[in-house]
Amino acid sequence: MNSNDIKTVKALLNTPKSIVVVPHKNPDGDAMGSTLALCKYLNSQGHTAVVIAPNEYPHFLKWLPGHDDVITYNSSTPIATQKIENADLIFTLDFNDLSRTGGEMEKVLAAATADFIMIDHHQQPSNYAVVTYSDTSMSSTCEMVYHFLDALQVADHIDADMASCLYTGIMTDTGSFRFPSTTAKTHEVIAKLITAGADNANIHRNIYDTNSYTKLQLLGVALKNLRILPEYKTAYITLSQKELDDHKFQKGDTEGFVNYGLSLKGIIFAVIFIENKADAIIKMSLRSKGDFSVNEFSRSHYEGGGHTNAAGGKSDLSLEDTVAQFISILPRYKDKL
Repeated sequence: MNSNDIKTVKALLNTPKSIVVVPHKNPDGDAMGSTLALCKYLNSQGHTAVVIAPNEYPHFLKWLPGHDDVITYNSSTPIATQKIENADLIFTLDFNDLSRTGGEMEKVLAAATADFIMIDHHQQPSNYAVVTYSDTSMSSTCEMVYHFLDALQVADHIDADMASCLYTGIMTDTGSFRFPSTTAKTHEVIAKLITAGADNANIHRNIYDTNSYTKLQLLGVALKNLRILPEYKTAYITLSQKELDDHKFQKGDTEGFVNYGLSLKGIIFAVIFIENKADAIIKMSLRSKGDFSVNEFSRSHYEGGGHTNAAGGKSDLSLEDTVAQFISILPRYKDKL
């Protein structure tokens, strides 16, 4: 943040405020970790802050400190709407356009009279906030929240609960610190969070060692469905609604599956296609290595976006037609793959 943004934030937080903190729809570890950590700091300073998530999030995140106080918009719409309408200040974390909250919540946020502050590391942010702290070079929004608090000269307020939340988001968004976005500065922040009380071994167990039997069986199906297109250095996985239903799919069960395709020798582009009949879409997660931008690919073809090496998208076609269309597009990118 620049000095003017810091002054603006300090002025906005100078007196007690009613504050709403919002992650994106289908929030992941970075979204929930950043919002819960920031919310706890705000409440500790005399504000009345609450996290309102657009919808449910994976069970493996529900140990995070502060989870019990999260309001879920799609299951508590009246109270969530009232809090947004009455808010003095709204923080949006880990997304850069209100459309990422989805449906009715987007409309309620767009109509809100509160000032907005955005903290996010995705490309091409929208212009709706009085303060936009955007840095695409950052590993995660959780790392940005640490720097946000540091810029306000209050990083010493980070306690063990806040540190655990921030550590979780950095760990999950960096693929356990293996992605290129992991920098020396990232590790410096991690060291400070451990010093502040984050139990790194316990956090890892809570995130990665709580798999259900059915999730691992679903992983087996995904790997069986893995296909390789060597001429395009591309791998893809499909999962139908029936396959999800047969394995008692729960939100978050397919997180990380796409990385198995990317782990293959010689592959630099991997995609997973997941059928969602309730929303009548095919949900896509795209990953890449090196300079190939899945953000640009997804924005161009699948109404999505994200980062250079990690993005999301969707298709309104059937699962079979989506895959066929995807394969038909690849020749245009052969020189880049």
